[in-house]
Amino acid sequence: MKMNTNQIISITEANQNFSIVSKMIDQMGKVIIFKNNKPKYLIVDISDNDYIELSDEEKIEVISKRILKKYHKAFEELAK
Repeated sequence: MKMNTNQIISITEANQNFSIVSKMIDQMGKVIIFKNNKPKYLIVDISDNDYIELSDEEKIEVISKRILKKYHKAFEELAK
């Protein structure tokens, strides 16, 4: 996932002032919350998120394509 550094907030800051998080989401569509210096949570504006509107079959297709892309070399070896 590509991350815009303007969309990142620490979990401490998010806990202390969630209104900042909601304003960021309103402006940018999503916020990535870091915990222990690692991306941990993704909060999105569901009105702008295409994934939410996908059918279950479409979600399965998206996930299966992601798996095939990630493990393409392994599948090629298994096919031999």
